[in-house]
Amino acid sequence: MTRPSLVILVPAYNEEGRITPTLVKYATYFREHYQGEFKILVVLNGCRDRTLDVVQGVARDFPEITWTVIEAPVGKGGALIEGLRLAPDAELIGYTDADGSTDAASFFQLAERCRSTDCVIGSRRVTGSVIHQLQPSQRLLASRVFHIIVELLFGMRIQDTQCGAKVMRMAAVRQIHSTLNIADMAFDINLLYSLKRAGFRIVEAPVAWTDHLGSTVRYFRTSLVMFLSIVRVRIIYSPFYFVLKLLRPLETMVYRALRNPPPRPPSKPEIDRADAVRRAAAIR
Repeated sequence: MTRPSLVILVPAYNEEGRITPTLVKYATYFREHYQGEFKILVVLNGCRDRTLDVVQGVARDFPEITWTVIEAPVGKGGALIEGLRLAPDAELIGYTDADGSTDAASFFQLAERCRSTDCVIGSRRVTGSVIHQLQPSQRLLASRVFHIIVELLFGMRIQDTQCGAKVMRMAAVRQIHSTLNIADMAFDINLLYSLKRAGFRIVEAPVAWTDHLGSTVRYFRTSLVMFLSIVRVRIIYSPFYFVLKLLRPLETMVYRALRNPPPRPPSKPEIDRADAVRRAAAIR
């Protein structure tokens, strides 16, 4: 049976040393198992190393791999927002980390499950997940605290919002794309809450996951920025939305001081929930 056409986004920031195995494994696995058209789109985000050369080298053997270059560092979220906008027309679109933390077989299963729902996200905290290499204890603690804060602010009842493997229907992405403005690692919260608010169904699925060394993330700084960003998302969906426009210059200064890209200018989502639910049901 022919599968829906699929685009896999891979955001990349200075990943010359880690991205080759990910691209080769994903392209090879999907060639062999995915009975439909697929593309892998690498979104290079302010890279100062040879990531582009590496991607072009792999693409010579795998024409399914393409790329786009964003000259300025816009963060993982910024790269994904742009990738979601620029991706060629497809029925499904998803993203995975450049280090290959989620293996290709697991991502394949996410795409398979997304044929019957709106969004499927990889989760390291549901039955069936296999963790080959645990994160350091301080990162695990930070992750747990972040999860508690997210649940208190948004009540989404999602066990693992931050696993870097997600697949969505393109029709759902088009509907909520204008509400995506978080450029840092908290982008996932922005995306998932926008989908929830618009009436789309999100399913968590198990993955095989490995924590890889060599990340460019600075965890204390990143954790602080992510906290500021999720508070920002919460304010957008509150009567205090107007505050963001007043504080925009200060907000930009704080993010830049923390060496992270500031969020895009706020645009308040005007969503008719009843209409959103009807449209979501129509594409299922």
